[in-house]
Amino acid sequence: MEEKSSEVKKEGFSNILEFFNDFMNLRLFSMGESNLTLGLLLTLVFSIVFLFVVSEWVKKILVTKILVKYNIGPGTRQSVATIVKYILIIAGLFSILQTNGIDLSAFGILAGAVGVGIGFGLQNITNNFISGLIILFEQPIKVGDRIEVGDISGDVILISARSTTIVTNDNISVIIPNSQFIDSQVINWSHNDSKIRFNFPVGVSYKENPAKIKEILIEVANRHDGILKSPKPDVLFDEFGDNSLNFFLRVWTSEFTNKPKVLKSQLYYEIFRRFSEEGVEIPFPQRDIHIVSGMDKLKN
Repeated sequence: MEEKSSEVKKEGFSNILEFFNDFMNLRLFSMGESNLTLGLLLTLVFSIVFLFVVSEWVKKILVTKILVKYNIGPGTRQSVATIVKYILIIAGLFSILQTNGIDLSAFGILAGAVGVGIGFGLQNITNNFISGLIILFEQPIKVGDRIEVGDISGDVILISARSTTIVTNDNISVIIPNSQFIDSQVINWSHNDSKIRFNFPVGVSYKENPAKIKEILIEVANRHDGILKSPKPDVLFDEFGDNSLNFFLRVWTSEFTNKPKVLKSQLYYEIFRRFSEEGVEIPFPQRDIHIVSGMDKLKN
């Protein structure tokens, strides 16, 4: 009885293996000379997922462990690592397909169909992808740069294949298509150097001494911790305005590159305080109105 029971179990296990083998070899469809079975499909799915995980891991290792040892900026490290990731994915996909016996010649028809689709329906996606590659290679912008595109200004935190993400000073993430950085004018505040010069307008009354105003403005700038001492702050006498003598306070900073309005506010608070202490008059628009009555016109 025990021998018979053992034979039954072996036969049942064999039937299960045979069913599983038949199930995994179930042919879904053909691609050229290759037959895509359920087992091959699962193998491809797991292999591709593993490829993407490994490529992302390699990218992180390059950014945080390898490239950080060299004198390379964070934006450049991100660009190099992203390019390596794309190369690994493309090479890995071809390797996976060839290893599993997929007839790559069958993709010729598929590539032609995709090409037609790109020509008609995927123009924007293709444009953004190519623009992303141009950005990564030419690096007009990099991760960490302070940029201004259109009415939006912020710090670049991510450059992907299709879009670039920037974060504004209000901590709002804005996703911008890559093509906009190629086709439109982009202001990169930190492309060459982190030092930026700002020009802040200041107006005073005509009765004030310009030399005294320059002295006060330079003093205010030199006392601010966020303003660089080299290059030195400077004051330009800009023009004789309608109601005021107009100056420009020119200061250099690397700390307030991403928040110029904060620096402007802090300086203006201090300038107003110093002007009040020195009795400097800040003008306001004035207009002289001459009224001629109708009787006066008749008399003339």
